[in-house]
Amino acid sequence: MDAAGTIFPLAYAVVDSENDASWKWFFEQFKKAYGERPSMCVVSDRHESILKATSVVYPGMAHYSCMWHIWTNIRSKFKKGHLQLHELYFATARSYTLDEFNERMLKIEEVDLRVKSYLYDIGYHRWSRVHATVNRTFTMTSNIAESLNAVTKDARELPIFDLFEYMRTLLERWTKEKLSKAKGTFTYLGHKYNKELEDNSTLSQKLRVRASTDHIHTVLDGVKRYIVCLENKKCSCGQFQLDELPCAHALAALRHRNETYENYCSPYYTRKSLLLTYEMPVNPLPDEGKWDVPQHILDEVVKPPAGDKRQPGRPHKERYKTFDEIKSKKYKVSCGNCGGEGHNKRTCKNAPKKK
Repeated sequence: MDAAGTIFPLAYAVVDSENDASWKWFFEQFKKAYGERPSMCVVSDRHESILKATSVVYPGMAHYSCMWHIWTNIRSKFKKGHLQLHELYFATARSYTLDEFNERMLKIEEVDLRVKSYLYDIGYHRWSRVHATVNRTFTMTSNIAESLNAVTKDARELPIFDLFEYMRTLLERWTKEKLSKAKGTFTYLGHKYNKELEDNSTLSQKLRVRASTDHIHTVLDGVKRYIVCLENKKCSCGQFQLDELPCAHALAALRHRNETYENYCSPYYTRKSLLLTYEMPVNPLPDEGKWDVPQHILDEVVKPPAGDKRQPGRPHKERYKTFDEIKSKKYKVSCGNCGGEGHNKRTCKNAPKKK
């Protein structure tokens, strides 16, 4: 994600299939290009090949699971109490404090003990924000990948060369558009994080503050009290340190001190970071006759496909949708007689009467 909260693709590749070898190769190339940086983590679905590849190429790096994929597994494995579990599970995954997390896990246990055991076996650190060993901030799902899949769905039918050119021109266009938006951003933070800060600022207006020291404050929200330490950028609500953005309580403390928020936000959320992200353009590709291709590439022999027997039937192009996704779509019945919606031909009241 960039500082505006939008997708920023780092790398893409074409491989034969999602297997151990292709994922390992991808991460090896990715490491050469991107390197290894402090506080890196991977958020993905629970594909075994991704887990294996990252553990080999990036040993010791934190690997987290997409909370949506875990929910679809719960939905298919356990049939009891889905309506109660849906909101409860997502609230548990997003919990900012251990007290919140434990309280919600007790409620999950009351609905279905098997679900609690399933989540425990996965490992709380894999899907729970508060248990993560490396801060995953707002990235709780792998929806970025799904969004890119939707954008490139038609292009995947193209030959390899045309597919790569499609991806290059797509990133060329995105980079230009996002650079223009970055130059037109006049707030200290990018759009998404500035909106989050504004919401927190609105909530902070009703809070009362009592200073203990220059940096430690007690913030009163009705009968609840929160402890804010500005020096360590922490609040007992958990949001300040996990979102890396001042929460409502921190903003109230800052207002009490007549201090602005700029020094208390992650540098990754700033307009400066956004401009740096898109300062390097995606260069146009010259005519094929002017390509400077290294000799070792020219000498490489590319063999045709192995010719393995293809499975019968038409190849499946789209991923299989989960029950929740299908259920969430609102299908409207239309009538074959009058064309109206909400009823069918059999129940149509506008049909001409029989003589």
